[in-house]
Amino acid sequence: MTRSRPLSPLDRLLADAQNALETVAGAPRAARPNPAAQEADVVLDDAERRHAAGLMRINHVGEVCAQALYVGQASVARDPQTRAQLLDAAQEETDHLAWCADRLRELDSRPSLLNPVWYAGSYAIGVLAGLRGDGWNLGFVVETERQVEAHLEEHLQTLPPADGRSRAILETMKEDEARHADHAQAAGARALPQPVPTLMAAASKLMKAVAYRV
Repeated sequence: MTRSRPLSPLDRLLADAQNALETVAGAPRAARPNPAAQEADVVLDDAERRHAAGLMRINHVGEVCAQALYVGQASVARDPQTRAQLLDAAQEETDHLAWCADRLRELDSRPSLLNPVWYAGSYAIGVLAGLRGDGWNLGFVVETERQVEAHLEEHLQTLPPADGRSRAILETMKEDEARHADHAQAAGARALPQPVPTLMAAASKLMKAVAYRV
């Protein structure tokens, strides 16, 4: 069996650019079935539909950011195993991205108009995190995923009670994010020093406030 050659820096840059285009302007396809498929699509009133759409738009943006973060971190990861772990997680984030996009269409809504900005900023943060070394790289994954878990739990509490389709998607996403964090922790993640976690939480809060509407 022949072993594929490692990507050159130029090849990796082109692959990352392709990922950015597919994430922001394309229609990512999930590798796994949509967990909402078994849930009835009930009719929500206008206020419930707008609120559910706002929450799912936030989660769609979160997946755009996660995709960019992981790809940016993987582009500078030193250890091939760390790079593979990041890219495997990015594939699951692609599933999440596709599921959130599906649900937004069902709710007669749209993704955030600022997705190119969210992607570019998150990719840059991912590269900067990765340049600190693989331990910090994995630590960034742990902190990111723990914060995402918390906001998904918040959304599960505030979704319209009848919106079982959105709920099924968010519950599966929450399980995946917890697993990503656990795997990164087991692989040697270093705890991020303050004020990094606080700054990450503040940036996330700003993103959620904007993405709910725009």
